[in-house]
Amino acid sequence: MTSTRQYKDAVYEQLARIGKSLSSAPRLEILDLLCQGPRGVDALATQVGQPVANTSHHLQVLRRARLVEAEKRGVRVTYRLADEQVGHFFRALRLLAESRLLEMGKVKAEFLEGRGGMQQVDRDALLERVRGGAVTLLDVRPEEEYRAGHVPGARSLPLAELEQRLAELPRDRDVVAYCRGPYCVMALEAVELLREHGFEAVYMEEGVPDWRARGLAVEAGQVSR
Repeated sequence: MTSTRQYKDAVYEQLARIGKSLSSAPRLEILDLLCQGPRGVDALATQVGQPVANTSHHLQVLRRARLVEAEKRGVRVTYRLADEQVGHFFRALRLLAESRLLEMGKVKAEFLEGRGGMQQVDRDALLERVRGGAVTLLDVRPEEEYRAGHVPGARSLPLAELEQRLAELPRDRDVVAYCRGPYCVMALEAVELLREHGFEAVYMEEGVPDWRARGLAVEAGQVSR
């Protein structure tokens, strides 16, 4: 018969598997990226600034902890979150860190300092303005992420294409840009570019995972331009 101590040791050892798998900044960023949608190891390696071999190793650690899954088609392997609970867990971890670690706020403040008085838009106010046609809402993530899920009413205009496609944007409305969430800088860079070209622009800090977590509608499918 298993003793009480053996039972507790075994349970907490299993919980520790999750903790151990997350004790790496690149692995946390990989999870953050996979919250946006599935992708291959090459794309993940580029986005986290790691060699493919290192990224593959991090993914294997996350797989052993049952946090991510892999699907192989031919020579291509696509990684995704094991299920939506992993996304909820990552968001809860992020919010816990932001509430308990003063350093999180300091890092953000230092990054935003001197970036032209960047302002973010309130989510509820944004909803009303989008519904009323008062603003242009831009999703500046890559198109595959937009197709996986986006804020209703948003237009897909990836940051890499933004400068070449400014003529598509009406100048009689403010522009609100969003990307992957609070640690993604694409929306900030988009706002800087838009302001340089005379647009009134702000950013929304929340990403699609935050909208899902709050029970707000998220659309998937075709690209809206």
